[in-house]
Parts: sequence; C-alpha cells; structure tokens
Amino acid sequence: MIKDKLEQLVQQAIGAAKAEGKLPLLEIPPVVLEHPKEKAHGDWATNAALVLAGNVKMPPRAVAQIIVDSFGNTATYFDKIEIAGPGFINFYLSNRWLYDVLSQIREQGEKYGHSTIGAGQKVQVEFVSANPVGPMHIGHGRWAAVGDTLANVLSANGYTVQREFYINDYGNQMNIFAKSVAVRYAQLLGRDVPFPEEGYRGEYIKDIAREIIAEDNDKYMSVSEQDREAIFKERAYMQVLDHIKHTLANMGVVFDFWFSERVLHELSTVTKTIEELREHGYVYDSEGAVWFKATEFGEDKDRVLIRANGEPTYFAADIAYHKNKLERGFDKIINIWGADHHGYIGRMKAAVQALGYPADRLEIIIGQLVNLLRGGEPVRMSKRTGEMVTLDELLEEVGKDAARFFFLMRSTDSQLDFDIRLAKEQSNENPVYYVQYAHARISSIVRFAEAEGVSLHEDVKYSLLKTEPELDLIRKLAEWPEVLERAARQRALHPLTVYSQELAAAFHFFYTKCRVVGEDKDLSTARMSLCEATKTVLRNALGMLGVTAPERM
Repeated sequence: MIKDKLEQLVQQAIGAAKAEGKLPLLEIPPVVLEHPKEKAHGDWATNAALVLAGNVKMPPRAVAQIIVDSFGNTATYFDKIEIAGPGFINFYLSNRWLYDVLSQIREQGEKYGHSTIGAGQKVQVEFVSANPVGPMHIGHGRWAAVGDTLANVLSANGYTVQREFYINDYGNQMNIFAKSVAVRYAQLLGRDVPFPEEGYRGEYIKDIAREIIAEDNDKYMSVSEQDREAIFKERAYMQVLDHIKHTLANMGVVFDFWFSERVLHELSTVTKTIEELREHGYVYDSEGAVWFKATEFGEDKDRVLIRANGEPTYFAADIAYHKNKLERGFDKIINIWGADHHGYIGRMKAAVQALGYPADRLEIIIGQLVNLLRGGEPVRMSKRTGEMVTLDELLEEVGKDAARFFFLMRSTDSQLDFDIRLAKEQSNENPVYYVQYAHARISSIVRFAEAEGVSLHEDVKYSLLKTEPELDLIRKLAEWPEVLERAARQRALHPLTVYSQELAAAFHFFYTKCRVVGEDKDLSTARMSLCEATKTVLRNALGMLGVTAPERM
C-alpha cells in the first residue's frame, strides 16, 4: 500500500535526521498521513513536523525542512516535496508509484487490497436476529447487508470471522404466535373461533395456516386446543425460520451458526449464569425479584433478571448468551442492533465486565431506521397485503444487488432513504447500475481488444500512461487498500459504496478521453492493462458489498 510505504519513508527520514543529531529526539512518534483536500496540495501530506516541533524546541517549518532534506535517494519517489503553511509537508508522488500499483493489481488479483491487520483474531458478528414469529422487515434487510459486508471486510483484513444469527425462540411471544396460527387454522376450516386480543394479526399468519391445511387438511382439529397450539408452536416456528433463511439466501447472506435462545433455558444456562454472578456479588434479591448490580459498572440503575412471577427477563437470557459467546473464545464480539436498543448497550457491557471480561470485548453497532420511498414519496404499506412492506417484497421488486448497495449507502448511524424507483432505474442516476455498468463496459472493451489482437503480456510499458485521465484513474485504484483497511478499522461500510462510484466515474471519464485500442500497439496494451486493473478492483469492491459484477448489461 502506498500509504504504508510513504509512512516508512517519512520515518526513515526522521530517523536519519535523529542519527545525525539534527533532531534531538528520544523516540520517533507514529507518522500520520492524509490526502490533502485540494489536489493542488499534492497526493499526501503529513503534520509530522508540527508534532515534533515541541519536542525538539524548534519552529515547525525548520523541522519540516530538516525532514525533507533527510529523504536522500528516496526522493526519486516524488515529483516534488513542498513545505506548506505552518509546517505541513506535501508530497507529490512520481508516476513510479502509480505504475507499481498496476503491477500489484495484476499480480494479486482478487487479493489486491487485502491486509493482515487482523492477525487471525477471532471475531463473531451477530446480526439480523429477527424474532421467528413473522416475516422480515426492511430494517432487517439493512442489518443483513451491514453484517454480511462487515464480515467480508474483516475477513479480507486477516480476521477469522463467524457470522451468527440469534433466534429469539423463547418466551410468551412464541405462545401468542402458536395461538394465533391455531385460531387462523380453525377459522379457515370454517370454525367460529374468536381471535385472541393479543394475537398476531398479519396476513402472514393466515398464510402459515394455509400451508398447514394444504399439507394436512383438518387433521389437527381432532386434537385439543392445547395440543394443537403445542404442535403449531413448533411447526409454525420452523416454517417461519425456514422462510427467514430463504429470504436471507436471496440476499446472499448465509450464517455460519444459528443459536437458539430456548437452548439457554433448556440447559439451565440462564439460571447457572445468574448464580455465578451472585457468587461474585453482582446479584441480589429485592421486592420478590432478582436484580443485577449494573450501578457497580456506572449504569444509572440496577436491572431485573428474574421477575417477581419467576420469569427471567430478556436481559437475563442475553447475559447467558454472551457468556456462551465469550467462552467460545472470540477476541471480539460485534452485535448489530436497531436504534431501539441504544439504551441497552451500557447494561450489556456491564454484564460482560461482571462475567470477568473487558467491556471492549463487546462492540455494539447501532443502526438507524430505513425510510422506504417511491419516486421521493413515502411508501407506507404493501400494495399486495395492505400491511408492512416485507423484505421479500422489496427483494422481489428491486433485486439483491440494488437492495444491498442501497442499504449500504449511508452510515449505520444515519437514517436511510431507500427509493424503490431509483433502485430499479437502468440509468446513471442509479448508483449500483452506474458501477455495474462500468464493469460490464470494461468487459466489452476487453472482448473487443482481444478480437483486434491486443492482449496482455509481461512487458507492459506502463510509462506510456501519462495523461491526467489515465493517472487519475490509477490514483483511484491505488486508494482501494486504504479504503478497505479503514472500513475494517472503523466498521464503516458506506465508504465502500462511495469508492466504487468514484472509481466508476474515474473510469468513465478515462474512457471518454482515451481511446483504448488504437494504432499504437504498446499504448493499446498499456491502456488495456489499465482497464483490466480497473475491472479487477471494481469486482473486488462490489464483491465486498455482496453485489455481482456483470460481464454484460
């Protein structure tokens, strides 16, 4: 990565100045590099001189000059190095760096941009975790895209990643669900049975009941109401769970592990976890309930674990679940939760500490809501059912690629406007179409070039690529490793969609200004190589997002 190499060169220059006694330093601090906001200020800039000035008791510009003078032979990597403002050092890279990028892309292929910063650390990403009592909504789709893409990004940066789905299949919600299906089943068979006031009223409940009737007719009307509900509690649950898995598969999301909440209760894990916390002095009894001393870890109040009626809270089960995760040896646990869980973060981190682990072993990503639009107008309900628009319906209308790309276009801590009409457009206004079209256009260029006898070989004369559209495109290709690593470090995925659009734009501009296949065979080969490199990086970026890279459109 250019940034890494440049940081190394700056540190070497500082080290050389230190060795010569020009900078009386005890140690060399880390070097920070950034892209200047304006292109006229170079490719990279560092504030190293300003950071060092106080330590060496010299003016920052004087320190900057000493650093620049200490680059020696390595200065051949730059067209020029300038000192600007109070002491910033601006680097204007020579084309030598850029041509090396094209060689790296060609050699590394789909691995270009990957790093080893994760050093094999075990990371679990738990996401979606929808209740198995109904269809997945649009918010679930966003978390599916975010979680799966984050797992892709972490894997590409050297982490060992497990994707996990936590099935909330325990508690009164499951009983209400079973009763709802049982009543709809009876009603569809002509029985006059009142629907429970607290029941789930969605059309999907009737669909589940219809599926049961289609398979077994009125078979279950001969058993007691209690037995029928018990049967449907399992059967309907499995139907919904299968449906969730099918929906996720349609989004290209496959989990490594599905964890059932009911297992925690069946194996008395919740009870055992509470007793362990009690032994460590973090649990007490009051007002007939069992409480967790969350205030011992900075929370504003303690939290109930077991209600006065003897029923465990969701929080109790979550503590037991996270204990199970921690005991599985993950170095980092990442949970992706909806905005309504924001107040839950502190108590969960408190529980992790009470279990004897550092609070930062658990990381929470909170995501905001999705506003569904059609041509800028809010979409309130499904035309098909008159109810909430489900993720299935959205995927059916816009497809996996558009859904995933649009879900990832904004930071998770920002609300997302998802415009269905835009997602379906086959125009440059549609960002995913724009990026995919760039990949397809390059594929077409490559096919034409090969038909014209232009093919890549080992001795590509990259130095023939001299125009600004060519060099700007290579500069954009050079940014990919930095973008991918930053996405892993910051857990920020929307820059991937931004980068892919910028790369597509850089290619489209290059294509309008530079003829790829011409009379000059060497230049044609060099430009062909640039196209191939761009195609590789576009495919890599889209792959991280879980979006296909079409050869034809």
